[in-house]
Amino acid sequence: MEISYGMIAIIGTALLALWFLLRTYNCLVGMRNNVRNAWSNIDVQLKLRHDLVPNLVESVKGYMTHERETLEGVVRARSKAIASGGHVIDRASAEMALTGAVGNLFAAAERYPDLKASKSFLLLQEQITSTENRIAFARQHYNDKVRQFNTAIAEFPRNLVTGTLGFKPAEMFAAGTDDRAAIGVKV
Repeated sequence: MEISYGMIAIIGTALLALWFLLRTYNCLVGMRNNVRNAWSNIDVQLKLRHDLVPNLVESVKGYMTHERETLEGVVRARSKAIASGGHVIDRASAEMALTGAVGNLFAAAERYPDLKASKSFLLLQEQITSTENRIAFARQHYNDKVRQFNTAIAEFPRNLVTGTLGFKPAEMFAAGTDDRAAIGVKV
């Protein structure tokens, strides 16, 4: 049996296509795992903040007798953030609301010199501020990974096969402009 140049070309093209599919799939799996890992890093920091907020509310209750609405706002925002689930957009909106509520609490605390002198309040304030910074860093890292992943699945020629391979764009962790406008810190 004689192998013709046409047969070699067909086999070579098939092997090249198979190599392209395998390389594309493995590259995108790695990128998707990076996005998931980055989301886990955000989730860890958000859970830490969720754990710190009740301690903060308890530490200020005795001092801020006239700030009941502010305290209830923090508790409601925390509950919504915890219940927001895994959908990135819903979670981002709820977490932005919690950030605004905690910011309002810190702004209200400025009117209470005894509270500002409390060691437990200062420690909690420092822990929450530090956690907020880590959340911001983790969110930026996550959004960078999402941008890289989304760019990779949209680039030609990958975009010809990404849908078939089951890859869909990931969502950024950001609140919409309407969410941000409604969450402003009241100073």
